[in-house]
Amino acid sequence: MGPFLNATMILVSILLIAVILMQVRGEGSGAFGAAQSTFRVRRGIDLLLFRFTIGLIVVFVILAILSARFHDL
Repeated sequence: MGPFLNATMILVSILLIAVILMQVRGEGSGAFGAAQSTFRVRRGIDLLLFRFTIGLIVVFVILAILSARFHDL
């Protein structure tokens, strides 16, 4: 079970990095600490990417817990 969990974690982490980078690309210079005073509503693909990111984070945390739990097996 260990190699399967490790491979799945690597795949999820690569997907998570890609999704986060796609979100930052649309933000402009917000990635470098510039404060923006405008309120933005997430719509369409932004909302989909946001929810997908949350889902990937949950899956990644669950896989990390399972990997730590079954590390000795």
